[in-house]
Amino acid sequence: MSNAINLKDHIRGIADFPKPGILFYDISPLLAHAEAWKEAVNQLAEAIRPHKPDLLVGIESRGFLIAAPLALVLGTGFIMVRKHGKLPGDKVAHSYDLEYGTDTIEVQADAVKPGQRIVVLDDLLATGGTMAAAIKLLRQVGGDVRAAAFLVELTFLSGREKLDVPSVSLTAYDS
Repeated sequence: MSNAINLKDHIRGIADFPKPGILFYDISPLLAHAEAWKEAVNQLAEAIRPHKPDLLVGIESRGFLIAAPLALVLGTGFIMVRKHGKLPGDKVAHSYDLEYGTDTIEVQADAVKPGQRIVVLDDLLATGGTMAAAIKLLRQVGGDVRAAAFLVELTFLSGREKLDVPSVSLTAYDS
């Protein structure tokens, strides 16, 4: 693992997106920079490998970008947790509370075999609500969720406190 690449140099803050007062952490420059992206994937692979996952799960939609290449590197399967109505076939749903209202995520009913070891990935950990919901959903269908991993963590939002699995983030922002 190389320390020559600072991943934060490839993550940009965009003010007032998607609404005023929000600072959006954009991973697009990281994805576009081959060496930085390779470094991020390698760092995540090293962090996840000890959990011996059978499946990596990506949360819609940027989580797909992270989990899919990692699954290739680690030799695991990859499945998706998506918003309601986006997956074909039989699905299992889980609804959860947001700051204002509720949301529903789904997984295909046959995607997880009972007892499979799972690591769940997303690009960013903020308040932790979506990741906590995904972990509950995956347990509901018989998965053994071992860990969660992120490219970016907004530590000032304390999302990690909502998670009951080991969690790793490659970068962290305190404000």
